[in-house]
Amino acid sequence: MLSAAACHREEPQPADPKPDAPTPYTLVLPTQLPQNVLIPADNPLTVEGIDLGRKLFYETRLSSNNTMSCGSCHQQSKAFTDGRRLAVGVDGIAHQRNSMSLVNLLWEPTLNWDGAATTLETQARKPIENPVELHQSLATGVSKLQQTPLYPPLFAKAFGSSTITEANVLKALAQFERTLISGNSRYEKSLLGQTRLNDDERAGKLLYFNHPGEGGNSSARGGSCDHCHNGNNFTFTNATFATAGGTAEFVNNGLDMTFADPGRFNVTGRNGDKGLFRVPTLRNIALTAPYMHDGRFQTLEEVVDHYNEHIERNSPNVNPILLLSNPAPAGSNSTTLNLTANEKRQLVAFLKTLTDSTFIQDPRFSNPF
Repeated sequence: MLSAAACHREEPQPADPKPDAPTPYTLVLPTQLPQNVLIPADNPLTVEGIDLGRKLFYETRLSSNNTMSCGSCHQQSKAFTDGRRLAVGVDGIAHQRNSMSLVNLLWEPTLNWDGAATTLETQARKPIENPVELHQSLATGVSKLQQTPLYPPLFAKAFGSSTITEANVLKALAQFERTLISGNSRYEKSLLGQTRLNDDERAGKLLYFNHPGEGGNSSARGGSCDHCHNGNNFTFTNATFATAGGTAEFVNNGLDMTFADPGRFNVTGRNGDKGLFRVPTLRNIALTAPYMHDGRFQTLEEVVDHYNEHIERNSPNVNPILLLSNPAPAGSNSTTLNLTANEKRQLVAFLKTLTDSTFIQDPRFSNPF
């Protein structure tokens, strides 16, 4: 016979259910882009993590006065730039640099104009805490998010805990940014036989990829653009496209004789890096004006003019490729490609074919609020 104590013992209570594991996200890459991408082992792409990252990207609570977000300086309609010469933060103070486009970051080995960050996770902290950008410690931002009814459940779904951490905020932002992939421009459609470029665009394409005097032909016409804007992403790496082990190249493109912003030197401290900046992608370039690290050029026509006739040959650390491609007239400190006005127009026409209209309209990247 059971004792009275045995009859009245409490049954063990079931443990709190563990949250469901996040759903792995299947990343579908355009066929013309490299497929061998690297995703950090400690931050795999998940449906829930990307959704959370998208909300955080547009979340104004990550700024000191709750008025700005990452999306303020990186607007989808402008290929994730802001249309300003220099970025302006929450306190109305202008940054010293132009906002870079956020596109195909999945393959970028270094980030920012000076390459100060090498992962999206480490980069995401910088604009949040920078005094001239969102101007708020990430810890304060985490505290704000924790007090909302929205975010704790979303973090639980994405990372298994409703306790929000700085690391998981950065991971979620990085996951979303890795999905910002552009690969559907008219130029690419022409390569796939889905459309045909017009006469001016095709002439501009030849100028883009050709080099003046190529093959010993002194009359050969070219813009030499692909020296620095090459491969699938139209940027400068030590391989056709940055993959595992790839490194970005930094270039002084002959803008100045002295440097108000020393660029890569701020990161490395090497004198040979003074005036060097990361070469930006030309994808969606028609949408990302103004141009250069300091936004000094308002139009693509001004950019072409610079490379055609205004490169400073004697600028310290100027890239030697530019000097080889662009001969200097006798007695001049600048180089020239000798492009005609019509050739410049054709080159700009080709650059405009690099616009991906589907990328700037994709609802997956839009503000969810």
